Amino acid sequence: MGNIVRWLLFVPVAAIVTLALFVLMMTLIAEEFKPQDKLEAASFEINPKVEDIKVIQRETKVDKVKKVITPPPPPMIERAKADKPTERIASLEGAIPEFEAPKIDRQNFKIAVSDRDAQPLVRIPPIMPPRAEKSGHCNVKFDVSPEGQPFNVTATYCTQSLFERASVKSVQKWKYNPKIVDGRSVSRAGVESKITFQLTDERGRLIPE
Repeated sequence: MGNIVRWLLFVPVAAIVTLALFVLMMTLIAEEFKPQDKLEAASFEINPKVEDIKVIQRETKVDKVKKVITPPPPPMIERAKADKPTERIASLEGAIPEFEAPKIDRQNFKIAVSDRDAQPLVRIPPIMPPRAEKSGHCNVKFDVSPEGQPFNVTATYCTQSLFERASVKSVQKWKYNPKIVDGRSVSRAGVESKITFQLTDERGRLIPE
């Protein structure tokens, strides 16, 4: 039943399409043929003549080379020769006299060293805290060991609290000549110092405290 319905639908459609193509072909055949106008013959040269270009040559005159006479070499000057010395360099008068070396008693021999206070040798500058917005300073107090190493480092006063830790770490890296008393190195207590932090702006100008 389905095949019959398909045939009934497609047969009329195919007939209409065939009829339309037939009419179109008849229309095309019925028109008269009109030949196209002849185009003008184009002419061109295969080997065109190229005009010769005149090259202008520049005339240059070269002067004659003059002969140069080489001057004679300068005369040789005789140098005076030094005579060899006849006397000896080291005479009896300039000789080192003989003497006896002094006898040193090693048991009683002592080198006396004068007393002195602790003296700074190396001072490591502090690191500027990244949160700092202006310059500042800290007063620190510490002791120096007989080996010259600071210890018991404390910050007694700081313009800003964020400078305290950087100041203590900086002093702990310092190095001192220890205090000398009676020729012996001893500890030094109560050493005070000031740690300064200088902050600048983009133009290099100092930002005050």
